[in-house]
Amino acid sequence: MTTDMTTVTPEATRIGWIGTGVMGVSMCGHLLDAGYKAVVFTRTKAKALPLLEKGASWADSPRAVAEATDVVFTIVGFPPDVREVYFGEQGLLAGLKSGRACVDMTTTSPSLAVEIAEAARQRGANALDAPVSGGDVGARSAKLSIMVGGDDAAFQTILPLFKLMGVNIVHQGPAGAGQHAKMCNQIVIAGTMIGVCESLVYAAAAGLEPSKVLESVTKGAANCWSLENLAPRILKGDYAPGFMIDHFIKDMGIALEESRRMGIHLPGLDLVERLYKKASELGHGRDGTQALYQALKAMKP
Repeated sequence: MTTDMTTVTPEATRIGWIGTGVMGVSMCGHLLDAGYKAVVFTRTKAKALPLLEKGASWADSPRAVAEATDVVFTIVGFPPDVREVYFGEQGLLAGLKSGRACVDMTTTSPSLAVEIAEAARQRGANALDAPVSGGDVGARSAKLSIMVGGDDAAFQTILPLFKLMGVNIVHQGPAGAGQHAKMCNQIVIAGTMIGVCESLVYAAAAGLEPSKVLESVTKGAANCWSLENLAPRILKGDYAPGFMIDHFIKDMGIALEESRRMGIHLPGLDLVERLYKKASELGHGRDGTQALYQALKAMKP
């Protein structure tokens, strides 16, 4: 481990946070609530207002965030966004000091996570990849599942911060391992979401009362997180994103690319990716993943 931080505490550790979307604003908020001082940056400053109102400070670039803090967390949208945040002219690596750490909680490609970790190591710092699962609900309630790749000593140092955001935190292995674990998570969700949405389409076509159907199937072997948390949103016509369809398409694309590189075939994931791309084409790209229901309902035999 290259970082000289032995412990993190609200008194001694200054947090950097980059990315204040649906997930990030809640996650950083938990750190502020625990007494940590934070410096934040996001492309649209208005999205950071809830954190600034809680006492966070603003920086004008990722580099400025890194220069002013001990541990920088990032959670942005797509791999090109991650690359720009880390490697851009005003990227955080340019300001990352020896003995400090950065943690990317974006779901991105394992190879990019390895590249970031190596670049940080060359600067005498540490980088962890720590994607999360649990959606907006998990972010707000601090009950995320966090999958971490990178140096074990660095993981142990950052663990108290992870515990303020999640309840299931597992060190999966070296750099990139957290992202590979997240791909496993997304593969499971891809299969379960098509099952959840198709079951509700079927229930409606059969003349059943969907809420009563949920009463039964959520108490049996079919129960899952998506059925409990997203199916009720579908019944209410609530397609606001806990996790956007376009971001899910990105994740499935990463998993399929990695599967081809490893020489394995995932036909189920390939099918679900095509269905979600259809949902995006129908205008649901910025809706939550539960909007797959709308696309399936519109399909004809």
